[in-house]
Amino acid sequence: MNDKLDLAKNNFLNKEKNLSCYATKSSDAIRIEEDKSLNDIRPNFFHDIDKIIYSLSYMRYLDKTQVFSRIENDHISKRITHVQMVSKIARTIGRALNLNEDLIEAIALGHDIGHTPLGHFGETLLNEISLRELNLYFAHNIQSVRHLMSVENNGRGFNLSIQVLDGIMCHNGEMLNSKYEPVKKDTVEFLRDYELSYKDLETSRKMHPMTLEGCVVRISDIIGYIGRDIEDAVRLNRIKLEDIPSNITNVLGKTNSSIVNTIVLDIIENSINKPYIKMSDKVFKALFELKKFNYKNIYDYSLKLEDKEYYRKGMNKIFDRYLKDIENKNYDSIIFKIFLNDQVDKYNKETSDKRKVIDFIAGMTDELFFKEIEK
Repeated sequence: MNDKLDLAKNNFLNKEKNLSCYATKSSDAIRIEEDKSLNDIRPNFFHDIDKIIYSLSYMRYLDKTQVFSRIENDHISKRITHVQMVSKIARTIGRALNLNEDLIEAIALGHDIGHTPLGHFGETLLNEISLRELNLYFAHNIQSVRHLMSVENNGRGFNLSIQVLDGIMCHNGEMLNSKYEPVKKDTVEFLRDYELSYKDLETSRKMHPMTLEGCVVRISDIIGYIGRDIEDAVRLNRIKLEDIPSNITNVLGKTNSSIVNTIVLDIIENSINKPYIKMSDKVFKALFELKKFNYKNIYDYSLKLEDKEYYRKGMNKIFDRYLKDIENKNYDSIIFKIFLNDQVDKYNKETSDKRKVIDFIAGMTDELFFKEIEK
């Protein structure tokens, strides 16, 4: 590398000189395998960002459900908008706390790669199938790690840093705490937690990230969806802003902008120069109540019962069909044409047929899923 490129590389790393003592430096990055290709001007976690945003899974965010499926309204959130909002919120907190924004962005942009079509209901359906067929749990955060380690890049994976993979694995935005504190791990401990998550669902829900940056993304996941989902529900006439109890709005406000701003500023105020991420008791209590309100009034009714039954039957039917196609070597099947034919021998030989089908369905866009079940 010549002098000018050396200077450019130093420019990338200059901001790390001022990072908090609790931040994760690029030089701290750990990978399962040594990667000799990382020899250009980009720091470690910056490389990981690029690998994620150029992945096929990232492209499919464009047509994956956030909360509401098959809605004829261009202004309703999709999974792609959610991950971008999480990234922006997390980087705002990270910059204020002098943390590593590259690591934060990589975790945020990759955290929902493994999400199924139909959002969390699709995840529930695929979990039912996985338990029945493999006696293993399916969780989108674990599938995100699996996709990036073993399915993407034609089955080679991306060899992302452990810090990024761990932040994705531990991002579970359904579990709300008032304080998030990182837990030190090495590669062996990360892989142990990853494998255990298939056998114990509580493991994937209760794990803590190994970095403070991962903790920031975990709370930012909730901040990124809680107010935006309310906006979507109001836009679809599912609820009215006046329905939100005043004990919540008096603290957080009514609009998404106010909710995000209030929580972000509260986190920064309570976390600056600290080895943890924390909310005040007042804001945490209001956010906890708002989350309960959303479940009761939005999430539990995002799909009609007849739609849920239709999709449950549909997902089971396409699972059975793809499995038979693999067993019968039906190379005209879509699972071969747009998935298995492109996977390297290692993936095809070392992955069970049932796992191949689960990987394929988990990666589907909503539109492809609807087309397939309607066949």
